[in-house]
Amino acid sequence: MILIGVTAPPAEESTDSSEQVEQKSEEAGAAKAKAEEEAKAKEEAEAKAKAEEEAKAKEEAEAKAKAEEEAKAKEEAEAKAKAEEEAKAKAEEEKEAAQKTETQFSGYKLIEVDGGDTSGYRQAKVVVDIGFGDREYWAFTNEYGQLVRVIADKIILQDDNSEPVNSSGRYYSDEAKVPGVESDSLDEGHIIADSLGGVSNAYNITPQNSTLNRHGDQAYMEKVIRDAGGATNFEAIITYPNTETQVPSHYQYTYTINGNEIVDSFDNVNPDEVNESLGLTESEPSSSTDSNANSSTDSSAGSSEGGDLSSVDADGNGIVTIKEAKDAGYSMPITSDHWLYQYMRDNDGDGMVGE
Repeated sequence: MILIGVTAPPAEESTDSSEQVEQKSEEAGAAKAKAEEEAKAKEEAEAKAKAEEEAKAKEEAEAKAKAEEEAKAKEEAEAKAKAEEEAKAKAEEEKEAAQKTETQFSGYKLIEVDGGDTSGYRQAKVVVDIGFGDREYWAFTNEYGQLVRVIADKIILQDDNSEPVNSSGRYYSDEAKVPGVESDSLDEGHIIADSLGGVSNAYNITPQNSTLNRHGDQAYMEKVIRDAGGATNFEAIITYPNTETQVPSHYQYTYTINGNEIVDSFDNVNPDEVNESLGLTESEPSSSTDSNANSSTDSSAGSSEGGDLSSVDADGNGIVTIKEAKDAGYSMPITSDHWLYQYMRDNDGDGMVGE
């Protein structure tokens, strides 16, 4: 009898297979645990790095804020110190100015007079600001009410673009009627002209010979200062023949231009008559020659021949306006080679007026 059956696997092989499975399982678990540990470590490292970065950023922000605060505090301290220094300097300047004013005005009463006051009366032993606007031009009278001295640290020219100037180049329509100006030969003469920033009350006006005022030494002196753009250390000394008159006998002006001190001294007389008496004038041309010259001048805007300023300067202020020139028969424009040009205002400096 033959027996047929299935052979069973060896017991050892089955055991080995089970152990392998278990080993693989353990290895897988270990690998997983390691991966988790590494992931955790990485996460912790990233978290730590982030925390350190945030801490550093916070520290930098705090340092920046502190630096800005310190800079602001420093700036405020410097600004405060500067303001205190400026305030101190200003106080010292005001103190010095007050002391200077007290010294300059010693013995005189400081009063205010409207710049356009046409009264010819002056108080005795007073000082008045005769500068238009913020200018400080100081005029002094003696015990007889005579205007004897005018001073200014700086002469500031009239600005017809920003100041209320009329068509005649004046701040006011009329001047003070100081006793004496009623004479046909005397003008209401400014010590400091409108064009130099002076007002028109009695403390800046003296009866002055018309020729002297319009195209004599007075007019020349004013033109020199205008052409220079102003002057410094200005002083006018006015003298009189006696204590009763308001008509001066002599003027002396001292002023500085470009560092050079200039002194102009002249009597209150007609310079043409003086020159004639000294034989310094040329012989007068015949009436027919005069007529021809005037005719030529009237018809030519560029004529360099001289003429009579008083026949053109209607208000006698030494300055010829376009209207005055036209009214006198002169055609426009007036160019720099015309005798009238020196008495007119060429605001744009192109050598031509009334173009």
